[in-house]
Amino acid sequence: MKLHELKPAPGSKKARKRVGRGLGSGHGTYAGRGRKGQKSRSGDRKMPPYFEGGRTPLVRRLPKARGEGFTLVEKVIYQPVNVGQLNRFPPHSEITPLTLAQAGLLRDPEEPVVILGDGEVDRPLVVKAHRFSASARAKIEAAGGQAVVIPR
Repeated sequence: MKLHELKPAPGSKKARKRVGRGLGSGHGTYAGRGRKGQKSRSGDRKMPPYFEGGRTPLVRRLPKARGEGFTLVEKVIYQPVNVGQLNRFPPHSEITPLTLAQAGLLRDPEEPVVILGDGEVDRPLVVKAHRFSASARAKIEAAGGQAVVIPR
C-alpha cells in the first residue's frame, strides 16, 4: 500500500447538503427552511434555549427555579483537618485553630474547624476544635490524647 492509494473507509465521508441550488436539487425554493417565520429569515436570529415561542417560559412560571435556589442563612461551613495531619506537632502539645493556621493547615483561624478521621495519629495530643467526627475522636483518645470541643 502506498500513500496515494489511501482512501477513507466507505460511508465515513458524506457530501454536505447544498441547499438553494434550484428545484431539480430537491432543496430549492425555500432551501429546507419552510415558508415564513423567524427561522426562515436570514441573519443571526438565535433564540435562547429556554425560549418557548413567546409564552411565559417554564423557568419563570416555577417559583425559585432560577439557578442557585436560595441560601441558608444559618449554614455553618467548617474547615476540615484530618487526624493524619496532626502528626507534625510534638507529643503532648495543645492544638488550637490558631496553631493549625500557623502550621498552614487552615486558611482562617476565626472560622469553625472540624477534625476528620482520615489517617492515623501516633502521639498523645490535646486537640481543641469546634467539631470532631466519631472516628477522629476515637483515634485521638486511643493514642492517649484528648478531644476538646470549643463552643462556637
